[in-house]
Amino acid sequence: MSPESPTDPLSDQNARLPAVFGRQPIRPEGPPGWPLDDPAVAAILQECYADGTWSKYHGPYCERLTERLKTMHDCEHAVLCASGTAAIELALRGLKIGPGDEVILAAYDFKGNIQDVLTVGATPVLVDIDPQNGCLDVTQIEAACSEKTKAIIATHLHGGIVDMPRVVEFAKTRSLTVIEDACQMPGATVHGKIAGTWGDVGVHSFGGSKLLGAGRGGAFVTNSADIVQRARLYSHRGNESYPLSELQAAVLLPQLDRLDERNKTRTANVAQLCNHLANVSGITPLENSPSDSRPGYYKLGLRYDASAFAGLSRDLFADAMQAEGIAVHPGFRALHRITSLRRFRAVGDLPHATLADETMLVFHHPVLLGDNEDLLQVVAAIEKIREYGATIVRSD
Repeated sequence: MSPESPTDPLSDQNARLPAVFGRQPIRPEGPPGWPLDDPAVAAILQECYADGTWSKYHGPYCERLTERLKTMHDCEHAVLCASGTAAIELALRGLKIGPGDEVILAAYDFKGNIQDVLTVGATPVLVDIDPQNGCLDVTQIEAACSEKTKAIIATHLHGGIVDMPRVVEFAKTRSLTVIEDACQMPGATVHGKIAGTWGDVGVHSFGGSKLLGAGRGGAFVTNSADIVQRARLYSHRGNESYPLSELQAAVLLPQLDRLDERNKTRTANVAQLCNHLANVSGITPLENSPSDSRPGYYKLGLRYDASAFAGLSRDLFADAMQAEGIAVHPGFRALHRITSLRRFRAVGDLPHATLADETMLVFHHPVLLGDNEDLLQVVAAIEKIREYGATIVRSD
């Protein structure tokens, strides 16, 4: 992009132009890095090198992580694996979901979830999202059910939480199983219980940008030995087909030690940021109904209104924010817009999921461990882009 010509009145204000025009960004240092420097992680990596477990099939760290997850979730079983996506697939297989079955999930969700349903041979049934918090609209589950329905995948997404008590209550009336996807919310509290403990299976991810990160990795937790047995029969083929390494397990252990502290900091900073954004038109954070919950914030979902920014598109707004050093990105694609129509069934026209596909922004979590000045920079960047929204549109 380039700014208006020197003869334009804006030329006298070039120093204030957005960073997409090559000017000074709000955060010259860029968004905070992730993962953070952590002496405890460095120490355990040295420990792994010293005892040789970094190259072993079996060592103490996977076992220690498994026990920590079982204690954390007060459950009988925790199964480590290669990713959150692998954990969803193993959960489906452990629940005996396969060809001829149907699985209900939100039409706005992580792409891997619908692909996992298709991978096991089942049919995804997509329902709309709650416009307030961007998650599965529980009121539509009944309309999605058929005699083929076997399971529900309920995903807590972008700081929004699913009404799990209602999901579980309904599932019991129809003898359905529930997978609670807590990949974005490790350690969060969902209606009084730790995220991942409401359903038959709870799923977590340890991807490189996650709140608990090991580059790759995941896990599922459950109280059912049968689910674990079926998942292991599928995944063990002379050796584990979807493994988490000893080295990955090791670096997750010290992160678990600080998870609660960091979650509390992120929660407080989200509240502060939402206060700052309360009078900022065109940017509306997702919001949960009052409850005894403390959401997790891997991402904070924001609804974007282009009309408040002179018609600047959602994607160009995100580009401009990134140029200012603020980690804001477009959200997921809605599943019904990226999946062949013959591969799923939908309940209604999915208007809110369609709107999320077009307008959702996500704010990445590292800045939420900063201070109030970091949060004010977010607001300053938004207002800077608003001031020059028409200029950015003309320059595109």
